[in-house]
Amino acid sequence: MTNKERTDLARWAVKEALSAGAQDAAVDIANWRTIEVEYRDGSLDNLKESVQNSLDVAVYVDNRYSSHTTNDLRRDGLKKFVAEAVALTKYLGEDPHRGLPDPIYYEDRETKDLRIVDDAYDSITSDQRVKTALEIEARARKLSDEIISCTGWYEDTLAESVRVTSNGFEGTRRSTSFGSGLQVTVKDESGGRPRDWRWGQVRLHQDLLRADDMAKGAVAGALAKRGQAKISSGSYDMVVENRAASKLIGSLTGPMSARSIQQKSSFLEGKTGQKIASEKLTIIDDPFIEFGLGSRLYDGEGMSTRKRVMVDKGVLQAYYINCYYGRKLNMTPNSGGKTNTVYTYGTHSLDELVGMMKKGILVTGFIGGNSNATTGDYSFGIVGMYVEDGKIIKPVNEMNISGNLGELFGRLTEVGNDPYAWSSNRRPSLYFKDIDFAGL
Repeated sequence: MTNKERTDLARWAVKEALSAGAQDAAVDIANWRTIEVEYRDGSLDNLKESVQNSLDVAVYVDNRYSSHTTNDLRRDGLKKFVAEAVALTKYLGEDPHRGLPDPIYYEDRETKDLRIVDDAYDSITSDQRVKTALEIEARARKLSDEIISCTGWYEDTLAESVRVTSNGFEGTRRSTSFGSGLQVTVKDESGGRPRDWRWGQVRLHQDLLRADDMAKGAVAGALAKRGQAKISSGSYDMVVENRAASKLIGSLTGPMSARSIQQKSSFLEGKTGQKIASEKLTIIDDPFIEFGLGSRLYDGEGMSTRKRVMVDKGVLQAYYINCYYGRKLNMTPNSGGKTNTVYTYGTHSLDELVGMMKKGILVTGFIGGNSNATTGDYSFGIVGMYVEDGKIIKPVNEMNISGNLGELFGRLTEVGNDPYAWSSNRRPSLYFKDIDFAGL
């Protein structure tokens, strides 16, 4: 089924919902095809293809709302499915805040080509996919006799979707994505099993991470962790590698959702216009980056996307606001979801940030722990490297950092020039001053 055929079917389903008694309706029809290959310890461990077709209908009846999904796209079956969805909705409680977006939010949609489709997708064969995973794993194994487990993997996805609403929105999407990665575990005389990984996702097949680069990075990272142990508790400078920084950034941006604000479960409630981090932190939501993994012209509700500054030099500028919670909070909706998260980047590389530390810890990963969105309090276990006078001395693990996110980001001193290119969250490495670590 093409997107044109899906659009025709969605229009028909919307009319069926209105005929059955709904005041408004929205229909989303999507098709996903994902292929995954995993090569583990010299053998093909997983080869899976999954295809899903689905239709989701959202109906609004007398201030009542419900959403229903089916995989049967035949019109005979859909006619009954839609009618029953409308009938069931009439039994639900009223919620005056439910409704489609005001059509004003559909206007001025960008028309630019975001370049999120690889036309070469259909020419990629199963043999190529298997070979990619095999090559990644094989390259890593050649680099060290200390490897005890090694997994290389590859996946790709073709996604197509349409959305049609009863109040005038129509939109279509088509995108591809490709991912490849590697995880390596090595021997350690102390009895540990240090591991490291490399993983990247891209829109175009030709932009996949090179097998050699992944192998060298993951193997070197795992070997460097041998002998890792706790060190003395104390106050240390902390550099968080860009691969790991999403843990901290996510803990800060999660409470920026309008849902969290409305439900009084965000420590950022009422703080727009106030400083929540050091001036080094600027967070921008940009849906228009070419080849971006989060790029889109409209959001899940059909609202035209806009570039948004969420945090400007440490000052909170906006929340992520969808229509429903926008109505509840009497706030203008700006899309409740994230697209591509970018930052104002600094001038120093990761190596240069490490070189600035007199006594510090380079955090390469987090192990366990959590953050409390309501209070901003956090506690995370870390894995990393102890640094003295800008030099890596030894690996550390099972240490802990805890405190409040507002205070933590207030101690952000430098932001790296190294955006993580393999994700929609293009976070850089982060340098924090005087962080308390719990160890021995």
